[in-house]
Amino acid sequence: MEARESKGLVFAGSSGGRDWSGVEWSSLVWFGLDWIRVWTRRFDVMHSAMMRKPSARRTGVLPAAVASAGTGSKAAAKELEKIDALFFHYADRLEDNCIGPDGVETLCQDLGIATSDVRILLLAWKLQASRQGYFSLEEWRRGLKSMRVDSIDKLKKAFPALQQEVASQYLFRDFYTFSFQYCLTEPRQKTLDLETSCQMLELVLGQRPLVLSFIQFLEEQSEYKAMNLDQWTAFLRLCDELKPDFSNYDENQAWPLLLDNFVEWAKMRMQNPSYT
Repeated sequence: MEARESKGLVFAGSSGGRDWSGVEWSSLVWFGLDWIRVWTRRFDVMHSAMMRKPSARRTGVLPAAVASAGTGSKAAAKELEKIDALFFHYADRLEDNCIGPDGVETLCQDLGIATSDVRILLLAWKLQASRQGYFSLEEWRRGLKSMRVDSIDKLKKAFPALQQEVASQYLFRDFYTFSFQYCLTEPRQKTLDLETSCQMLELVLGQRPLVLSFIQFLEEQSEYKAMNLDQWTAFLRLCDELKPDFSNYDENQAWPLLLDNFVEWAKMRMQNPSYT
């Protein structure tokens, strides 16, 4: 690059290597000011056009996405309001934010079902109720929102879909496990007494093969007084895998001893119906 002279300047590397050495510094300054004035006018024109454009705030018209979001939030708030109103219709007046046994009984009456109906157990499962005979406000909101239910009529109509949902093998196993844990009413309780176990087996498994004979076995034997979760879940697997004649039962699969004893008892009963 050439050294700067007193009256001119050369921009080396510019297109064609144009020589500005003959241009007065005052001319360059005026040229720069003209350029700034041109772009300032252009900016003023653009800014005026933007200010004249109607805004959502002045016209009261919201973009579609914003309007839709507002409508959705209002609908969700209205739904939650109905869910809460339904909850407090059954809530225990003596216990904060909780539907107690009396409220559950009234709920069953309004639904037209008995308190021993499997559908109320399904509802407890859907709410993921943590305490037998009680529904907290948080559990109620979570469960009813997931079912899109905010009235008794809608809850009645939701039961067939709920029964269909739990018909899948994976979800039924979850429901089956929940039904055991839901009956654990004491702190650190790990087992269910046999009377409760037999009632729950019949309620949850219904007429599945082996259920009635297993209940009979539990009632007749005297060695066991309760069932634990491992025995409970293993019996469901036994129902799913075992043939009616017990021919595919494999003792080497480490079944709980309770089930080993049951299979032995059942085989003896098949050979001798009077065996006890």
